[in-house]
Amino acid sequence: MSILVHISDIARMAGVSNATVSRVINGTAKVSEEKTRRVKEAIRKTGYNPNEIARSLYKKSSRLIGYIVPSILNIFLSEVGRAIEDEAFRSGYKMILCNSDENPEKEASYIRMLTGMNADGIIITANNEHLEEEIRSCPIPIVLMDKSADAFYAASVQSDNYTGARIATEHLIDCGCRKLVLMRGPIQYSSSQQRYRGYVDVCREHRIEPLFVSCRYSYDEGVQSARELFERYPDTDGILASTDLVAFALYKVLYEQRRRVPEDVMIVGYDDVGLSRLMIPTLTTVAQPIEEIGRLCVQLIVEQTEHGTIQQRENMLPVSLKIRETTRRKEGV
Repeated sequence: MSILVHISDIARMAGVSNATVSRVINGTAKVSEEKTRRVKEAIRKTGYNPNEIARSLYKKSSRLIGYIVPSILNIFLSEVGRAIEDEAFRSGYKMILCNSDENPEKEASYIRMLTGMNADGIIITANNEHLEEEIRSCPIPIVLMDKSADAFYAASVQSDNYTGARIATEHLIDCGCRKLVLMRGPIQYSSSQQRYRGYVDVCREHRIEPLFVSCRYSYDEGVQSARELFERYPDTDGILASTDLVAFALYKVLYEQRRRVPEDVMIVGYDDVGLSRLMIPTLTTVAQPIEEIGRLCVQLIVEQTEHGTIQQRENMLPVSLKIRETTRRKEGV
């Protein structure tokens, strides 16, 4: 059945013209309250769903928000995606998820695709400088996650990664750990750079040698890096993992090596994803405000789309430490 027939059905039931139905649906002109009520009642009774593609061509808007991530296997990004979808739906938008595999060509391709679809905005976790021109020239609003927007002339939402690493390192030291190791995320990520700086600053303040192993944000990489960590630093007693997912991988290696948590080695994760509260022992971790990050990203898109401007381009959200069972104060400390 065509779009015209659908509109005709609604118009016939409501006793109005096709043009009036179109005006109510698209909000393109003022319609009396009575006629609007009759049209909406007819829409409710028939379950009519306006063709979003047709509306996007007419209004230059598809009510779509793109979400481009380097990996959908990243639990933190998946949970943020859920928050984005919830807020988008609540605001009358739909979310499209795009997985780039950290490939700049795929990221650029997705930006062009979403632009061609008349998307109302794009939320992206992009950590390669090759996208600068693509983002700067994009005609629709873009919000960067976990990265400063200075170089890209976009809006940004990130949590306070420097402070997060500081409070995690301070906690391990307060618990009595003296051989600390950071499982550092990919250095091209600004979040990894800030966490590394926070960790190093605290270690130096306490005259503790800062140690680290590199680790990508994946479970398999976490297992490999954890094994490397204990080969290089066998007497490690405290570890700050780059993410909760990496902390889960670390715990697997500790179990294999018959090292007890927290008696022999203490662990602090990063993100506070749902699984961190389900593992045994429960994971001490730096909590990012996942729901708030998702909501704010969408609100920035909506603000730009509907008002043409935003009040604050750079947005830094606070973090907190969730102390659970993978850390505890040593006796005599």
